[in-house]
Amino acid sequence: MLLELRETTKRYGDMVVIPKLSLSVEDGEFIGVIGPNGAGKSTMFGLISGSARCDSGSVFLDGRDVTTYDAAERCRAGIGRTFQIPQPFDGMTAYENALVAATFGSGLHGHAAQQAAVDAIQRCGLEGAADKLAGTLTLLQRKRLELARAIATRPRLLLLDEVAGGLTDAEMQQLLRLIVTIHQAGVTVLWIEHLVHALVSAADRLVVLASGAVICDGDPKSVMADRTVRDTYLGSDIEEGLVHAAH
Repeated sequence: MLLELRETTKRYGDMVVIPKLSLSVEDGEFIGVIGPNGAGKSTMFGLISGSARCDSGSVFLDGRDVTTYDAAERCRAGIGRTFQIPQPFDGMTAYENALVAATFGSGLHGHAAQQAAVDAIQRCGLEGAADKLAGTLTLLQRKRLELARAIATRPRLLLLDEVAGGLTDAEMQQLLRLIVTIHQAGVTVLWIEHLVHALVSAADRLVVLASGAVICDGDPKSVMADRTVRDTYLGSDIEEGLVHAAH
């Protein structure tokens, strides 16, 4: 088992966002995560990546208890993450951004760090923009750079948080093909996305969160046909995606 959340709980004041959530991820899986706004999806990613601490419960990575590890330690242990809104260093080039990730995320130095950065830029289709300042890139290029920075840390587990948000359908298809390629290269993927049809087309498994709990987990098409899932989303901003995915 690559990742295990064991009865993890997260509170903010008196509000319990994640109540004893358990989840297992096998090495090599491609898992899509969906849920209405406020379901606790990004908070769950925080508990996995170390940007948020569990109030109770445990997080295991490849059998190792990493519950007390901070985000930097978990990154070096093999967890890479992207964010809903790309967060590059705007005053650095795309290549320099990847180099920072390789150096501080992977702990690489010198030629090894440079090669990891070059590989990440190439894999994410940014060769032509490698020397451009991140702040001048298009949205699609910034999304690709967000992926490149994560890949430069050499993750075993890649957490994608609505990485396709704001893109056109054609741009989303380009990004989807890139993510599938990354997965096929041996990286386990856990992807939160409102574009459900993208997840159904690529994921091996779909997990549905509501109020910080898993309400359905299984084959994507079976999950999409589940009555509880459809009732949970009725009238939500993801309903159209559910209809699209079901067909």
